[in-house]
Amino acid sequence: MNIVFLDAISMGDVSLEEIASLGHFTSYPTSTAEEARERVKDADVVLLNKVIVDQAFLDAAPRLKLVCEAGTGINNINVPLCEKRGVIVRNVAAYSTDSVAQTAWMHILNLAGRAFHYQEFVQSGDYSRNPVHVDYRHPFTELAGKTLGIVGMGAIGQKVAAIGTAFGMRVVYYSTSGTAHCKDYPCVTLEELLKQADVLSIHAPYNARTAGLIGYEQLRQMKKSAFLVNTGRGGIAVEEDLARALDEGLIAGAALDVYEREPLPQSSPLMKIKDSGRLIFSPHIAWYSREARARLAHEMAENIRRGW
Repeated sequence: MNIVFLDAISMGDVSLEEIASLGHFTSYPTSTAEEARERVKDADVVLLNKVIVDQAFLDAAPRLKLVCEAGTGINNINVPLCEKRGVIVRNVAAYSTDSVAQTAWMHILNLAGRAFHYQEFVQSGDYSRNPVHVDYRHPFTELAGKTLGIVGMGAIGQKVAAIGTAFGMRVVYYSTSGTAHCKDYPCVTLEELLKQADVLSIHAPYNARTAGLIGYEQLRQMKKSAFLVNTGRGGIAVEEDLARALDEGLIAGAALDVYEREPLPQSSPLMKIKDSGRLIFSPHIAWYSREARARLAHEMAENIRRGW
């Protein structure tokens, strides 16, 4: 069995030995579309993260039986075409739940607690020159008693919600599928969520229902003191509209781990907001804990073992 990993750079330093033990294994750090078509011509199993699987890809892989997504989202794979060809597609669900929830809360706490401002205040020497022992100009925000609004109450959303309740927050959520599967918290309309949330945290997949879900008109409905956090998918919150809303003070701040284009271009309007302290970035890292990647590698090996 020939197993080919087309963009293994995304796995970092995690061991792929378990996968390699299952057949003749070839790994490439990255692959262009042209390189991918050449590299899969003798493959029975292909592992990939962001490489596009389309008609040209499948035509170049006559032996292909299984495509393993190195992650959860499969927007890069034309699943109907694969099904037509008899190629099975498998992803890995829930491997990064704890990792993403932790990252979401890292951002929430940094926004509410002004961690980066205080770090800079001390390191710059401003604290040493301060007339009193506290930065009296920039108080932080308590989360207890505030409302945490969650877009998408799947496994990650529920983990984030449970942590929110530990902080004494009230939790409400909006179901992007239209079905209120989780009965532990009130399910509300998007309009109600926007108006109530002191913190809005996005944990939904990117699809026809969520593309551009949070635009300028939605941001206008939020509290001026509210924070937005997106560790779900880029494109759910419209970047140009978010930059405008931050510049106009429609919300207090935002933190993003995912973007419409990745890596984030320097030309993005997000890179040009007037008050950079209102926006925290991380480089699509929420899924990338050492532990999550180890689980991902193991589950991909399990997907191969299950066969086709």
